[in-house]
Amino acid sequence: MEQDQSTPDIAGETVVNAEALAGAAQAPGVVHPDSMSIISLISDASLTVQLVMLMLFLASFVSWTIIFSKFRSLRRERRLTDQFERDFWAGGSMQSLYNQWGAETRNASGMSEIFVAGYREYQRLTERGYANNNDLLDAVQRAMRVELSREIDHLESQIPFLATVGSTSPYVGLFGTVWGIMNSFRALSLSTQQATVASVAPGIAEALIATAMGLFAAIPAVIAYNRFSYHVEKLVARYEIFMEEFVSIVNRQLSTDSDD
Repeated sequence: MEQDQSTPDIAGETVVNAEALAGAAQAPGVVHPDSMSIISLISDASLTVQLVMLMLFLASFVSWTIIFSKFRSLRRERRLTDQFERDFWAGGSMQSLYNQWGAETRNASGMSEIFVAGYREYQRLTERGYANNNDLLDAVQRAMRVELSREIDHLESQIPFLATVGSTSPYVGLFGTVWGIMNSFRALSLSTQQATVASVAPGIAEALIATAMGLFAAIPAVIAYNRFSYHVEKLVARYEIFMEEFVSIVNRQLSTDSDD
């Protein structure tokens, strides 16, 4: 007797399985790993969302540039202010201090500039023989106040930009997200395929990147704005206290000269 032996067609089954996997990979609603990468999501986003992302990237880049620049300038200002206060209260003559800090324009601090402005006005009026001490003190105070305003403008320069970025970036990113999600659902409504999570995931993911970039731009800007504002307020308070002390010293000097 002859027995029928059926040998399985391994090659045929392999071809069928490969075709089935290829068809499943091309089936609608299947998300490829490469399509969910950050670069792919940004490049596949709509033009409006890409413009929003570009705007937020530029805002973040400018913010970080200001943060590093302002950090160095405020640290330098605090260091020079400490140095000037040590020289001022060291007991030397004001004329020598004026000659030193008035000539060192590169190493001048806000406090030294206020001192130079006040002492220059005091020196100019005393050389003219001002008899009224009250008018002389008022003139010195006005000169120092004007210089204080300039120093405040210099210290606060570029800081409002950080506040603007911190307050508007989340809303700009939210606008990009809303626009992207709206386009994603509109395209899905025009499609004939069945709506699944896998089919809407790429569109929603690329839209949410705009919100993430908005937060990435806003959070450092807000932190830096609050920090820099705190240091500026402390420096301005030190300037104002120094002005009062300097005016008191000038007043005592004028009273001593009038008594003699």
